[in-house]
Amino acid sequence: MSMDAAIKKVSPVNSDIKIPSRDEAEQAVRTLIAWAGDDPTREGLRDTPKRVVNAYREFFSGYEQDPHAVLSRTFKDVGGYDDIVLLRNIEMHSHCEHHIVPFIGKAHIAYLPDENVVGISKLARVVEIYARRMQTQETMTAQIAGSIEKSLKPKGVAVMLDAVHQCMSMRGIQKPDVSTITTQFTGVFKTDPEMQARFMKLVTG
Repeated sequence: MSMDAAIKKVSPVNSDIKIPSRDEAEQAVRTLIAWAGDDPTREGLRDTPKRVVNAYREFFSGYEQDPHAVLSRTFKDVGGYDDIVLLRNIEMHSHCEHHIVPFIGKAHIAYLPDENVVGISKLARVVEIYARRMQTQETMTAQIAGSIEKSLKPKGVAVMLDAVHQCMSMRGIQKPDVSTITTQFTGVFKTDPEMQARFMKLVTG
């Protein structure tokens, strides 16, 4: 099955959004090229609309994936382990919803299990799903924490994202390498300062 044949007619995230056809998407790219001042029919740009649409399908593949389904397979047998589970330095590439320009950085995730634990790769997968959507870094931080909280029902969740936004580096104020840090804490990570401090120490090494 081709990539286009697998695309749903409505958005899996918002059923009120009808997804345009591939031809409509490619025409939109041609319009933007012409608006920028170039000729979309010249040799170097002739296949650009096709490439951009393919890239968008990859950049924003998170809209077709369900983070709760990823976290649904849990297990209880952990040999008596009852401490923090933390993934540090998960690389991420996302796009800010304001300018559709990349922000690139790392995510750090921890949770304190109650009864259910999940394979560690699934936590990284949740980051990837939300990163491959358009949103703000603040929203993405809350979404990751909320998904883990809802699916695993742990004693607490801690999430930190540290990213550089190209919308600040390439346009506007044009200040490169400015790092934006966002955090979200639930449960014991929110109510217990010592647990929050442990998370921060583990993340910063």
